Amino acid sequence: MSDQTLFEQIVEGEIPSYTVYEDETTYAFLDVNPLAPGHTLVIPKEPYERLEDMPAGAAADVFGVLGEIAAAVEAAVDADATTIAINNGEAAGQEVPHVHWHVVPQFEDGTARPIHVMFDGADLSDDEMETVAERIRDNQ
Repeated sequence: MSDQTLFEQIVEGEIPSYTVYEDETTYAFLDVNPLAPGHTLVIPKEPYERLEDMPAGAAADVFGVLGEIAAAVEAAVDADATTIAINNGEAAGQEVPHVHWHVVPQFEDGTARPIHVMFDGADLSDDEMETVAERIRDNQ
């Protein structure tokens, strides 16, 4: 049994993928369980588990490619837009412990879903909002 993540095995060619992009630091391939035609995963080749584990330069490399991939996905499947999302940690729904961005095509035919449909929402007072903002600032 390999200690490598599923995505490391894909990058190494041990598991086949529908690769759409590759450079020295970044790899992109079609999701095998697509939410829409063209649903693509964009990953760093190094196996950082979460976004905050990535060095700034590696994150910048991957993020620099995301816009190009999103535009290519939209053009390839004639999508009107894309949703770009990351599940950062198991509690957020991350299934593979290797940071990755989902590029999901969206269409104006009524099937598009904003990210807000994933959550019930939080009704916070101005004081609660300020307290949360202050705690975030303090933890940077």
